[in-house]
Amino acid sequence: MAIVAYHVVEHDGGWAYTVDGVFSETFPSHDAAVKAAQRAAAEQRTPGKTEEIEYETRTGSWKIEHAEGGDRPATEVVDEGD
Repeated sequence: MAIVAYHVVEHDGGWAYTVDGVFSETFPSHDAAVKAAQRAAAEQRTPGKTEEIEYETRTGSWKIEHAEGGDRPATEVVDEGD
């Protein structure tokens, strides 16, 4: 099973979380960034409905896949500010 890691880091004069190299908005405090990462991680685990999804790959091509609503990854929040 895939594990999606939310890393809380200093960023742009404040704090943010990053997932796979993509930064969230900047938060004014470390605590706010940790709470936001925890919320986002929980939402990622929440089952949805089964449907077809379309997305762009890193190489710029588009893919369509069947996504099972209950097939959610495990998540973790890694606090790199400690």
